[in-house]
Amino acid sequence: MNWVPSVILWETGLDPERQEKAREYSRLSRRLLLLELGISIILLLALLFTGASAALAHWLSLPLPWAAALYLLILVVAYGVVMGPLTYYQNFVLPRRYGLSNQNLWGWLGDKAKALALGLLLGLCLITVVYWLMDGLPSLWWLAAGVIVFLLSVLLTWLTPTLLIPLFFRLKPLEDGAMKERLANLARLAGVDIKDVLTMDLSSKSTTANALLTGWGRSRRIILSDTLLRGYSADEIEVTLAHELGHHLHHDVAKLMVVHAVAFLLAFYLADLALKAGVVLFSFQGINDLAALPWLILILAILMLSLQPLLNWYSRHIELEADKAALELSNNPQAFTSLMTKLTNQNLQQAEPSRWAKLLFHDHPPYGERVILARDYRQQSS
Repeated sequence: MNWVPSVILWETGLDPERQEKAREYSRLSRRLLLLELGISIILLLALLFTGASAALAHWLSLPLPWAAALYLLILVVAYGVVMGPLTYYQNFVLPRRYGLSNQNLWGWLGDKAKALALGLLLGLCLITVVYWLMDGLPSLWWLAAGVIVFLLSVLLTWLTPTLLIPLFFRLKPLEDGAMKERLANLARLAGVDIKDVLTMDLSSKSTTANALLTGWGRSRRIILSDTLLRGYSADEIEVTLAHELGHHLHHDVAKLMVVHAVAFLLAFYLADLALKAGVVLFSFQGINDLAALPWLILILAILMLSLQPLLNWYSRHIELEADKAALELSNNPQAFTSLMTKLTNQNLQQAEPSRWAKLLFHDHPPYGERVILARDYRQQSS
């Protein structure tokens, strides 16, 4: 965002001290993420080149799909032990140090345990199905796996507001009658039928503010954090809903699911080619050789990371389109700008990330682009 004049940013009310902390926090978070990625790659390569993967695969004498699930379970447990200190510092110590988290250690450990159990369940199911497909459908396993991942994403999107989010936060209907009516009127103006507007007790764990449109079909909900409702004006909250309604009007949830499904399908196809190359490189017995599991994980991770800049660009695009819809629905560029300013200050977001940081890490438009959008809308309206 170097093209946005800095004077425009500071005239909107950005806190210079918060921006300095945001730059520090972003820099440390990126370094820790790259360290985590580097250690993960080294561990997977060590399993392959030392022969440890082949030895473990030989030791697991179960039928292939179940052996693959047990192998993954062993990998996850070992990885958790090795990466435990880094995870603790990255996800617990650092957010508390910068004032973004107020969760105690036991609460954090409880949430990590629930997230690990859920992720492990999905991972075990997926790896079992993948190896079952490799064994029974070796030429087209990647296509079937891509379709299954898409169907799984549809299911998880549908369950998010009714099952997944309630695992970590308490949800309840918005109680403020006047605010609820105001938001309902905005939804009717947009011609959108929203199942419900809920509040989430984000303040029990975090000092940040957030809002999201989640769910699919009849499970679709607008969720506003209690920190947003307490710290923002009625106009700013209305703009927040207008942004989420913009996502609904543009069918962004469906679009994102399709885009991610295509990305996974491409990744699985290229992983199939990499597994075939691994037969020569590592002397695997075939693409369904259990010893090739670290190679499959490594290839899929590298491919998805390679696609991430493109996925981030598309996400920023649809977020900017939702911003435009928010301005048109609310017709309140001043509230839009003040909302973005407050969120940037409160959530410790970097207003002017470098080009490479924006490309690799940002799935939302930088603050400067959003401020310029509101300024242009105000000028066109006047």
